[in-house]
Amino acid sequence: MFLWWLLSLVYVVSYVFLLIFVITDLFRDESAGGWVKALWIIFLIFVPFLTGIVYVIARGDGMAARAAAVRGRAPEDDDYRPAASATPDEDIARAQRLLDAGTISQGEFEALKSKALGNRFYGA
Repeated sequence: MFLWWLLSLVYVVSYVFLLIFVITDLFRDESAGGWVKALWIIFLIFVPFLTGIVYVIARGDGMAARAAAVRGRAPEDDDYRPAASATPDEDIARAQRLLDAGTISQGEFEALKSKALGNRFYGA
């Protein structure tokens, strides 16, 4: 009895993962239109197991390509990340420019300077 319960649990969890992958791939696919996506979702609801298997067989190559494209995006492409400085002098000079421009306060300047110098406590 326990073995059957465990086996059915494995099948249910596997199928849930299959559904997640299929639905994720559907919304990731820019070439498929809205009606095509809606039809796949409807078939997933009414004929779930067969539709999941057919989707993987019919569109498996595309699934792999779309997943690789998402994984291939480099986080370095983000413009909001500041560049790391090579020396503490650059950090202090940058903080001084911010202080002179009025962007940061004297306390914030001291904290940045302390961090650039590697001091553990502010004002040390």
